[in-house]
Amino acid sequence: ALKNGKRIVVDCAHGATYYVAPRVLSELGAEIITIGTSPNGLNINESVGSTSPKKLIDKVLSENADLGIAFDGDGDRLLFVDKNGDVINGDGLLYIIVKDRLRTKGSCNGVVGTLMTNLGLELALKNHGIAFSRAKVGDRYVSELMEKNNWVLGGESSGHIICSDVATTGDGLIAALKVLFAIVDSKMELSELLSGLHVCPQEMINVPIEKDIDLESDPEILKAVKSVEEKLNESGRVLLRASGTEPLIRVMVEANDLKVAKDLAKELAAVVTKIAS
Repeated sequence: ALKNGKRIVVDCAHGATYYVAPRVLSELGAEIITIGTSPNGLNINESVGSTSPKKLIDKVLSENADLGIAFDGDGDRLLFVDKNGDVINGDGLLYIIVKDRLRTKGSCNGVVGTLMTNLGLELALKNHGIAFSRAKVGDRYVSELMEKNNWVLGGESSGHIICSDVATTGDGLIAALKVLFAIVDSKMELSELLSGLHVCPQEMINVPIEKDIDLESDPEILKAVKSVEEKLNESGRVLLRASGTEPLIRVMVEANDLKVAKDLAKELAAVVTKIAS
């Protein structure tokens, strides 16, 4: 239960959770302040919800709340905001749920992320002796790999989290309740629950393309990727992927240092630009 004055700001994105989420959290004993609970059929996700967290951050700070939760319009994604206004995305929330499973059940046989999951989560799970696999971006790919590996936890950085021990698909409210249980039952703050997770700085550059490139076999790209990976020396990660919706190649580099990530992403993007134009 969320008694003893837990003060929570809930942003329902004028969407699917507008009626149920505030009531569930109120019934559990929390003091609820709402945003985005007046859907009119047109305003879904409009400057609110997990895709636009600024209003939630401002409200958590102005109301001196313990935390904030934002769902997206269809209620399958979420993010949290701590009392200082810092955003915790899907990677952080998945880490909290995994650690709480370790605390309460003693084990977690594995976790599925995606190609976009931050390297920091992979390393943190490794430190806890937990297996980790990456699926393609998209909740159906996460779900497929979870089923294949017979693992119960998986999710995306965007906040789409699947806890297959209680639901077959991603459900923002279930994920929120899992995180809130971890906070209440462990008697710890969000920041304490994130202990051990060191998020690697990430730089993403979208490179417009005028012709198709085979990222898997183009010799110049393979050479450039290898060069960047050697400079990172296993302390970072490189990802090139074609956008599914626009004529773009997404060039992403994660490193221990933001300047290194930015410099190496620029270096790689320059090669892709030259080949793609």
